[in-house]
Amino acid sequence: MLLIREVFHCKPGKVRPMVERFQKMSKLGEKSGMPKMRVMTDLAGPKYWTLVAEMEVANLKAFEDMFSGASGGMSEEDNKEMEQLMTGYHDMIVDGHREIYKIEEVKAGASGARPERETASAGKG
Repeated sequence: MLLIREVFHCKPGKVRPMVERFQKMSKLGEKSGMPKMRVMTDLAGPKYWTLVAEMEVANLKAFEDMFSGASGGMSEEDNKEMEQLMTGYHDMIVDGHREIYKIEEVKAGASGARPERETASAGKG
């Protein structure tokens, strides 16, 4: 499982309009089978006016398929609405980047305790 984060540094006064766009994009995407997007804004950080949109996908192929239409795609009407939401968003941001993380699953029975250390002689025979 992968966590995909889209990080945008917005121009002053443009965070709220970007949040509203991403919330609408998430709803449209969900209708066509895309994963739910979590939209967040910064309270503190190295740059003001940061928006982060993140979603979980099974693998990079699933992520690529969302953009190629291979995963079923949107209706023509929803596709037009998505294009309309995306129009002009570059004018609202300073810069941005994508982060991709592998979600490391916690093994069953893990209690949060540190694993026992192996002794120096372990494995020698």
